[in-house]
Amino acid sequence: MKLPLSFYQRNDAVLVARELLGKHIYTNIDGQLTGGVIVETEAYQGPEDRGSHAYNHRKTPRNEIMFKAGGVVYMYICYGIHDMLNVVTGTDGTSHAVLIRAVDPRVGIETMRERRNLFTEDTRLCRGPGALAKALGLVKAHNGINLLEDKIWIEDRNEIVNESDIIASARVGMNYDGPYKTIPWRFYMKGNKNVSKPHI
Repeated sequence: MKLPLSFYQRNDAVLVARELLGKHIYTNIDGQLTGGVIVETEAYQGPEDRGSHAYNHRKTPRNEIMFKAGGVVYMYICYGIHDMLNVVTGTDGTSHAVLIRAVDPRVGIETMRERRNLFTEDTRLCRGPGALAKALGLVKAHNGINLLEDKIWIEDRNEIVNESDIIASARVGMNYDGPYKTIPWRFYMKGNKNVSKPHI
């Protein structure tokens, strides 16, 4: 069952990031179904969060979708190279989001291999946000898509994720001083080989 908009439209991005672990994400791009289990996320709790694109209420053409009500996709390009998949959360105007950092691939693996030009190690297909976006066929043009549509969606398959199996650590790439550099808002499944590095 697709997650309802009420799942995303909560004002605690940290809670949403934790609860997205174990959920199944799918894309249907050009008739190709691909997907897997979310195993790593990061929460961005704007506007107080220095790591957020919406820090200090900053609103630009790039990040304006973050200010919409939760349940839409926020895509952006990192370093001019990598497309990054984020899920907007919270109520209208709150600018919270969750970065999907890694997926355990389950569906359409051959299509993912071709998109990534990677045929030897499936655990690398969706390891890291740039890799998983490419494997799932997602690009900047998918920015703003509603997660109730049939192009990209997330399902709850009633798979229980025990708290003891969740690791919380600092987010990756926070290059500034202060508490938001080390705040433990990155969550991943302990022992899962698809999780990006660094492991804590």
